[in-house]
Amino acid sequence: MEYSKSIDRLRKIMDELREQCPWDKKQTIHTLRPQTLEEIYELMDDITSENWQGIKEELGDLLLHIVFYSKIGAEQKEFTFDDVVETVCNKLINRHPHIYGSVKVENETEVKQNWEKIKQAEGKKSVLSGVPPSMPALIKALRLQEKTKQVGFEWENTGQVRDKVNEEIQELYEAVEGGNHKEIEDEFGDVLFALINYARFVKVDPELALEQTNKKFIRRFQRVEELALEQGKSLHDMTLWEMDELWNKVKVEERK
Repeated sequence: MEYSKSIDRLRKIMDELREQCPWDKKQTIHTLRPQTLEEIYELMDDITSENWQGIKEELGDLLLHIVFYSKIGAEQKEFTFDDVVETVCNKLINRHPHIYGSVKVENETEVKQNWEKIKQAEGKKSVLSGVPPSMPALIKALRLQEKTKQVGFEWENTGQVRDKVNEEIQELYEAVEGGNHKEIEDEFGDVLFALINYARFVKVDPELALEQTNKKFIRRFQRVEELALEQGKSLHDMTLWEMDELWNKVKVEERK
């Protein structure tokens, strides 16, 4: 196969589907949106599990969506696929003056700082303007912190962040004692935000860490269900102590 012609082949297939397939004919940017989100989450799952075959397949699905959106954009006389590619090429060149210009940088931090300065020069009103409002809250918190770091709004060391976490947790406990639900909610959010900040400082991806814990919980709980069935029991009929005993047994199995 001549891979150099693969993108042209995909575009030709997209043209044919748009003209001949009843389903593809009906799609709009709005009907594609939830499907695109699904493809992104499927890609994230494969990245988390390092399923390279799956990553390849899901990247293909995302590329199809990009070609699909571009086809609709061309039909609406807004933009073409070539416009999309040219735009990102120009953006990359403009935002990497240390590669395509005379700017000198010493490290990754300076690269990110320059990136934010260039975005401001392009007309961005805030360093936070590039964070999508609809982004999931945990990832959004991480991106907000990474963005503000580029302008120096950052703790100096991990100890300061740890102290902030402890401070926010104490304020949460006090809010719980006070019984005001809105205050409890606010303080709980502050604790999560501080923990995400701490994760950055100890170089942990909080989204990945939480997802790994989710998968661990699912794996262990399903094993508890299996053990209960092996004993001829249902979790509905077991006490918390009995289920906890099985949970600890599962943890021992995993360590072995």
